Amino acid sequence: MPTKPALIKKAPSKKVAPKKAAPAPVPEPTPAPAEPAPADPAPAPAPAPAEAAPAEAAPAAPEAAPAPEAAPPAEGEAAPAPPAEAAAAAPVEEPAAPAQTEAAADEEPAAAAADAAPAEDKPAEAPAADAPPAEAPAADAAPAEAPAADAPPAEAPAADAPLAEAPAADAPLAEAPAADAAPAEAPAADAPPAEAPPAEEPKPPTPPPPAVPTSEPVNLTIEDVNDSSVTIKWRPPETIGDSGLDGYTVEYCKDQTTDWVVVNEKLTEANRMVVGDLTKGDVLHIRVVAVNAGGPSPPAALAEPVKVTEIVERPKIRVPRSLRARLVKQAGEQVNLVIPFNGKPKPLVSWTKDGEPLDAKKASVRTSDSDSILFIRKAERDHSGKYELSVKVESFEDKASIVIQVVDLPGPPTSMKLVDSWGFNAALEWTPPKDTGNTEITGYTIQKSDKKTGEWFTVLEHYHQLNATISDLIMGNSYSFRVFAENKCGRGEEAAATKTLATVQKIGMVYIPPEYQEHDFSEAPKFTAPLSDRAATVGYTTRLLCAVRGSPKPKIEWLKNQMVIGDDPKFRQISNQGVCSLEIRKPCSFDGGIYSCRARNAHGEATVACKLEVKQVILAEADKDKK
Repeated sequence: MPTKPALIKKAPSKKVAPKKAAPAPVPEPTPAPAEPAPADPAPAPAPAPAEAAPAEAAPAAPEAAPAPEAAPPAEGEAAPAPPAEAAAAAPVEEPAAPAQTEAAADEEPAAAAADAAPAEDKPAEAPAADAPPAEAPAADAAPAEAPAADAPPAEAPAADAPLAEAPAADAPLAEAPAADAAPAEAPAADAPPAEAPPAEEPKPPTPPPPAVPTSEPVNLTIEDVNDSSVTIKWRPPETIGDSGLDGYTVEYCKDQTTDWVVVNEKLTEANRMVVGDLTKGDVLHIRVVAVNAGGPSPPAALAEPVKVTEIVERPKIRVPRSLRARLVKQAGEQVNLVIPFNGKPKPLVSWTKDGEPLDAKKASVRTSDSDSILFIRKAERDHSGKYELSVKVESFEDKASIVIQVVDLPGPPTSMKLVDSWGFNAALEWTPPKDTGNTEITGYTIQKSDKKTGEWFTVLEHYHQLNATISDLIMGNSYSFRVFAENKCGRGEEAAATKTLATVQKIGMVYIPPEYQEHDFSEAPKFTAPLSDRAATVGYTTRLLCAVRGSPKPKIEWLKNQMVIGDDPKFRQISNQGVCSLEIRKPCSFDGGIYSCRARNAHGEATVACKLEVKQVILAEADKDKK
């Protein structure tokens, strides 16, 4: 009957810091010897490192009986690995959950190794004491199964998984290979990558398209010129491309030569450069080339060569404020434009009209050192246009534009027609004139003419629409109409007239004038201003006044003391516009009394009276003596 392996008691091990051991070669699993050889008692084997315990941390089944203790190994020989039951009985510190998971995972290949071993009737026994130390790496390989510090803990049930498949305590055949299988699984992490499928070879990258040069720089102009240098400036090319722009190269050559001299040895990224160390009086052609990975671009050259000389004063045209806007002149008027300018030495002045040289037969030009005069004796329609003055000093130039508009009276409207006539009305329509006089139409004047008289009368003036209705025509007459166009010069000389007449038909109407009741203006005399009492002086003429109204005009009589005065030459009677007056010439003391004025007509009479007192002047005795 086979004997159970001896139970080795392990002293409680202290937690020792794990030592990372180099991966050991994996030995081929060999079947355990039939029975361990008896050996002299030896001290208990050294406890396995703390890391090795979790590899076989599966507790033994409760029904398993403790196995007998195995013989200790001889001196100098390695102690055999304890069986699974002994490892489970030994006190083990709390292992990390990932170690249990890995131990559980190792049980499956261990069980597979046990099944692969040759089956024998006699159960396998523990290895002999003098067995070669082939299992020594097992203790060192155990730390390889320790989880990394940052590995997540595995679930607790994973540690119990090997318990269900663990063999009985009296069958140690399956447990012996399990201990040897643990180191076999350790190098699994260091397995060579040869097992992975071979990676596909990378395809060579597509070569980029060849670089293309940029277009030429634009707007190359001269900024300054002196006796020894020329300053130029330009704008970047319009088309640069994907390869970018590395810089510019500036070159120049003397006039009538072909030797181009490079100004800058290194490319410049600026858009301005001073070409220095020049000789005064030289005439140079200058050009700029843009350079990138594709090579140099076409050159951008100045339109005209530059003369190296000092410019005392650059040309500058000073256009008067009145000429900065459009200049409007009527046909037949005189045009006299004076344009001052500056520039030294004496600039070259030229005039153009609409981009063409100015015709000397149509306009004359007189130029001095400080101004230029454009003179047109009699403006015509074809003098309208854009006049440009150019003042140039060496390579510097200034220009100014002046727009002249010559306007004239407009022509007649077109398509004038009588649309309809009804009652005392007539409807007219027309279209704008073809000749507007070189300006806009501001309105229309409409006239009518009676066939009987033939005279034209203005009906509407400054009318802005292209149709009109003429009213208040006389019944029984026939009318013709005409229309004049108007602009800022005035009304046109020609008009468009209707070809048909508008006839107002007679209708059966009798005019009965209204009857008005005459107003009765008859009124009895009534004094509106009565006579007032007066005091007169002897020898001084006096006058009595009153006012009366009545219809018909009343007859006036003056009375003195109830006696009609009559035609006495001493008295003068006047009646004008209802004002009655009685003049008494040089009255005496006997002319005093009651004076009355009486007015009569067919409807009655009225009387007013007053008292006149004539006083004698009494002189003092001293005055009498003087006389």
